[in-house]
This record gives sequence, C-alpha cells and structure tokens, in this order.
Amino acid sequence: MTRNGRKQDSSRSGKGFWGRLRPPTVLNEVQQNCILLLFLCLALTVVIVPKGGIVADVFSPGDIATRDIKAPRDMLVEDRALTEKRRAEAEEAARPVFDFDARVGLEIGGHFAKGLRILAPLGGEEENLDPAVKKSVEQAFDISLSDEQFAALTQVELDEPLVDALRAMLVGTLERMVVANLRLFETEADRGVVIRDLAKQQETAVPKIENVLGMGEAQELLRARLKNIPELNAAQQNLLFDVAQRMLRPSLTFNKSETEARRKDAAEAVKPVFFQIKKGEMIVREGERISEEQIKKLRALRDLGGDFNLLGMAAGLFMFCVLLVFTGHRFALRNIRKYRPDVRDLLFMALVFIGLFVLMKLGIFVSTALESAFPYIGSTSYYYAFPFAVGAMLIRLVLNSEVALVFAAISAILIGVLFGNSLAIAAFAFVSSVAGAHWVRQCKTRATLYRAGLWVSLANVGLVFALHFLAGRAFELQLLHKLAFAFAGGILCAVIVTGTIPLVESLFKYTTDIKLLELANMNAPVLRELMVQAPGTYHHSIIVGNLVEAAAEEINANPLLARVAAYYHDIGKIKKPLYFIENTGNAANRHDKLAPSMSALILMAHVKDGVEVARESKLGQPLVDIIRQHHGTALIKFFYDKAKSKEDPGVQQVDERDYRYPGPRPQTREAALIMLADAVEAASRTLTEPTPARIQGMVQKIINNIFIDGQLDECELTLKDMHNIAKSFNRILAGIFHHRVDYPEPAYKERDRDGGKKKSSEDSNREPTKEAKDREASPAKGSTEDLKRLGMS
Repeated sequence: MTRNGRKQDSSRSGKGFWGRLRPPTVLNEVQQNCILLLFLCLALTVVIVPKGGIVADVFSPGDIATRDIKAPRDMLVEDRALTEKRRAEAEEAARPVFDFDARVGLEIGGHFAKGLRILAPLGGEEENLDPAVKKSVEQAFDISLSDEQFAALTQVELDEPLVDALRAMLVGTLERMVVANLRLFETEADRGVVIRDLAKQQETAVPKIENVLGMGEAQELLRARLKNIPELNAAQQNLLFDVAQRMLRPSLTFNKSETEARRKDAAEAVKPVFFQIKKGEMIVREGERISEEQIKKLRALRDLGGDFNLLGMAAGLFMFCVLLVFTGHRFALRNIRKYRPDVRDLLFMALVFIGLFVLMKLGIFVSTALESAFPYIGSTSYYYAFPFAVGAMLIRLVLNSEVALVFAAISAILIGVLFGNSLAIAAFAFVSSVAGAHWVRQCKTRATLYRAGLWVSLANVGLVFALHFLAGRAFELQLLHKLAFAFAGGILCAVIVTGTIPLVESLFKYTTDIKLLELANMNAPVLRELMVQAPGTYHHSIIVGNLVEAAAEEINANPLLARVAAYYHDIGKIKKPLYFIENTGNAANRHDKLAPSMSALILMAHVKDGVEVARESKLGQPLVDIIRQHHGTALIKFFYDKAKSKEDPGVQQVDERDYRYPGPRPQTREAALIMLADAVEAASRTLTEPTPARIQGMVQKIINNIFIDGQLDECELTLKDMHNIAKSFNRILAGIFHHRVDYPEPAYKERDRDGGKKKSSEDSNREPTKEAKDREASPAKGSTEDLKRLGMS
C-alpha cells in the first residue's frame, strides 16, 4: 500500500506450507489459474476414462429399461455361454488315448521260460534247493516265491519242449489286447478310442474295439490252456498257473496325461462365438422388459467400452471438461459477486475434485465386487451410498456458498458422465451436494456436520423415491436397498468431512468457523496478554465485538468472524499500550511530549505490530487481513490538525499522506464493520450525556464521515446495509449507556448526614454552598417517585 491509500498487495498469501507452495511470480494470477484448471481437466480425464471408469447402466433380467440404449459403434460381442458350451462339447468329443504294447507277451513269456530253464536241471532233488538258485528264479519270474512253491517247482520235470510249450502258451494268451478294468474300458470305448501301437509307432482311431480281454478273462484263458498240456498233472498245472497269472500285466493301458492334453487342445481350438452389433442398433428401448440376450449385450457394452477407441474417448472427455470447467468458472467470475477464488482456492478446489472422483472410482470397483458377493443386491443400489456431497460440503466450510454451488453443478455433470451419462445420478449428486452445502453454513460445532449429514440422508431418501417412481417402477425389494444405502450416504459424508477438515485447515492455512470458535475463547494467550497489558483496549475490543456481531446478523455477514476479528483487531497495542489513551487512566499523556508526526507513526505502528502478533500466534489469514484493513487509509485527524496548527509558513507544508494509515481499505463486509464499530465505540466515550438522540447523531455522523472519506469503496456494503448497521449500533450503545435510578439511602444514613451538616453549620460561620441550598430547597425524592421510574407503581 502506498501512502496515498492505493492498494499495493492483496496479501492473500500466508507463511508456512502455503507460502512454500506458491509458484514463482513469473506467471501472473490469471495464467496460474488457467494452468490449474487445465491440470484439473487432465486429471479428471485420466481418472474417468480407463476401463471400468465409464459405468453403463446395470440391469437384471426382467428389469424395465429407464432409457433408450443404442450401440455407439460396431461391435463383435462374444457369447461367452455358448463359447463355453462348445468348448465343453469339444472336450467331451476328444477320444481317450490307450497305449498298446504287443511286446508285453514276449517279454513275460521270455521271463517265464528263463525261470523254468533255471529249474530244469534241479530234477527234484532236495539237496539242490539252494537259496541262491531260488533268488535267481525269483529274479527271472520278477515275483517272490515261498519255500513251498520253490520246492514244488523243483519237482516238475521240465525239458526244453515243455518249456517252449509253456512259453508259447503264455505269449499266445497276451497276443490279444488285455486291459486292467474291462468295464471302464467298455464305457470309454463306446464313444471310440485312439490306439497307439508302441511297437509299430502307429496311431489308430477306432470307433469301437471288440475282443478285448480283461485281466480276469486272460487268467481264465491261461488256465484253460494249461489244462491242455498232458505232461502236467493237476497240482503242477495249478502251481504253474499261480506263477504265470502273477506275472501277467495289461498290454493295453489308458494314457491319462495324453488324453487330458488332447482334450485341452480340443477346447482351445474352439474359437469364441461372436454375435455382431451394428453402430446405432437399438439394444434396449425405454420401458421395455429386458431379456437375457439384451443383458449379454449390455454387459458386453460395459466391459468393452473402455478398450475401444480409448484415445478418442479421452480426447473427447478432455475437451468436454475444459469447456465445462472454463465456461462455469468464467461465468461465475463475471456474474456471481462472491465468486472470487485465488490460486490457493483453485488449487484446493482442484484437489477436492480429484479426490472426489478417485473416491467415486474406488466405490465403483467395490460395488462391482459386492455385486458378485451379494447377487440379490444390484450394483446400482450401492451407488446411492457414495458420498457425492463431500466436495460441496468442504468447499462451503472453507470458502462460501457461491463457490460451493458452482462446484456442485460442475461436479454433478461430470459424475453423470462417469456413471454412463446417467441423468438420474447427476441429479442425485447435485441435489445431495446442495443440501450438504446448505446445512454446513456457519458451522460452529462438530455436531453441526453430523446434523448436516442427517439432512443429506433425508434428501437422498427423498430423491430415491422420486427417481424410482419417475421411472414408472412399482414398489420392490431393490427400492428398500436403495433407500438404506441413500441414508447411509449422508452419514458417510459427515464422517469424511469431519476427518478431512482439520487436515484442510492445517495444509492450506484456512480459518473455518470451527477454528474461529477456538480463537473466541477468552483464555486464549493473546487475549489474556491483551487483558493484562492493555486492559482499556481489551474492554474496547469486547464492546466492538458485541457491536459487530449484532450488525453482521442484520446484514447477513459472518457474525462469528466479525466478533472474533473484533477481539483481535487491536492486539498490536500490546507492544506500546501506554501510548493509547484508553490504557493510561489518570496518568500523563505521553503524546504531549512528542511531535505530531511521531505520535502518528506510533499509532500507525499498532497495525503492523498487530499483523506480526497475529502471524506469530497463527490466527489465520482472514484475521490478519482484517487487522491490516480495520483502519483502512483513514486520517489521524487529531495529530494532523495539531501539526497543521504548528505549521510554519516558511517551511514545507504538512503532507496529509503522512498522517494516514497504510491500509489497505476494508475488502470485506466484516472488515468494514470493525472499522465502523471501532470508530463509533471510541467516539461514544466522549459523549457527556449519552442520550439515545445524541448516540444516534454521533453514529450517523461517524458513518457518514467514513463513507465520504472513501474507506468503504472497496467492500460490498450497500446504503441499505449502512442504514441497518447504524440502527444496530444505536440499539447496542443505548443499552450500554442506559440510565439507572438513584436508589434511596437508608434512614439512618440520612440522619447521620443531616446531623453532620447541622454540626458543621453550627461550628462554621460560612454560608452554605449553592449546592447545599438547592438540596435543602428541593423536595426529597420519596420511594413513590422512585417506584414510578422503575415502573413498579
């Protein structure tokens, strides 16, 4: 601020975190605002566009469509159910694979012959029963033998023709395909099987196989062939059968791994089944009952919408955000008087925007997951529990209702885009946000936030009823779910705002009404020091607080901010309290020994000192601004006139600018109220007989002088406001300076006083004073007259 009173710096910036956040002054404020808004639009595009971000309407079979839905592009939509069905059929059609090894019979026959040839030389003699021979025979047969079996085998007279006959018998039995479980094989073979001949390395698909033996049938065939050998008696036949049947194993085995691999390949070979949707095709019409087939198309539209032409969609959404945000911001700046956000405010609004949409995006993912866990509750029911009003409530608490309204309008439109261009969700978000912003106005307690959350819940419930019946739908169970979630959404908003607002106050150095309530505590360190160091100033500040609070209510300003700022507006006088007349009492006036210019500098310094004390005490930027502005560029007239009276004609004339406060002039109605109340309260102390008429004349004169001096040119007070302010000041000051009746003294005091007077007159020759004569001549005021004045008779 220059000395002529022109504003040099709005001083909106503070110290601490926000001071460090401020960008270099290379860009002006308009350019910084444009960069912030572009960043906001880009961030919103990134949050909304990716897959799953733009949410189409979710319906269940049998629901009634609330709007026409057309295909925005040509699409091939996979019929997942039919695709899975065909893949299952392909798996089922894949034939099982069996491995046939014809060498099994030759291998077993060779082992059987080898063991018999070891036994042949023994000739049945007991002394030849050597354990080493027994072990060699077991290794050849690849089975274990008991001592009795081995001894019995040694009694068989084996020659080479008999050994060859037994070997041929065993090989002939296993020439046919033998499986371990004939019944299971027949179940698989009815659909055809694939036979892989391991010896010939050939593979054959056989529709149906006959003449396959099970292990039981192979053993019976072997027993029958043994009976046809005449050289063996029945006991020997049974003995050799027991050995041979233990050596048998299947020649045809099921290859499980190969079968599963072929079934998997068969399923993967089936291509997905698609049905085509043409651009502009009507998927469902408003009021139509939705079928299962339409549900498939709608789900495909929701799932595939984020992947198709993602870049084009992002570009379109970014352009839409830019036009919406810049148009809304520009319109509000030109047409809404209280919409004046600076860079800090826009940064805060941008972060609230981004946080709100990130919260919505997380809510969408959670609701989709909950739909799978609780299929009887539609995912759209969960949408009504989303805290749509959080952003507008935060903006209203920190800034004002006009900014909150602009925020609610823009955010509601973009929320509608996020939820698949849903007009119902956009309307729900807007009304919920406006209700929340309205009920948190002038929030003086934490309970106010929860009361506001309750009102938001009630508004949400009413909106759900309205939107449900507006769509022509009857009462149903889903409506109860939506009502419950809508009610919970308002309470959730209150919880989130309660936890977030202290962080906002600390991070952005905002002073909310809740913070002001803390500062209004008269036990605050700064106010206690003011009371001790400058008691007159303290009392003056209390009365100014009463004046501005009542006046603020008259003109719809912020009474709490005005009252708290009044308490602190003169804290700069703590440093030099005795240089201000209200703190001197009966002491000598220190300004009598100072030059007028020095006295003016001391008086002006209390504004700068007050700003320093306020910043050291972290009172917040609104209070700092009011302390700086509460004298504006007013003239210190007493010392200016004193300097003019001492002016030497031969010396340079007194410059009026040296006797004006540095300013700036009041920028807000609250600062203007404190300027007016400060001057009025100080002047009221000079009234000798403060009658209501004199008070009214004094108030009107001071307000007119301040108005004529141009101190109210930069705030938003109207002539009607100043008229209401004057009436409020008159009412409060009349109450402060009210008259009291002279209460009659007790009779014994009257007698003592009369006796003293008589004694004094007897002892003195002096004439009674004029006052004494008047008292004697005037009739004593009796109790009846006093009661009349009190209105009691």
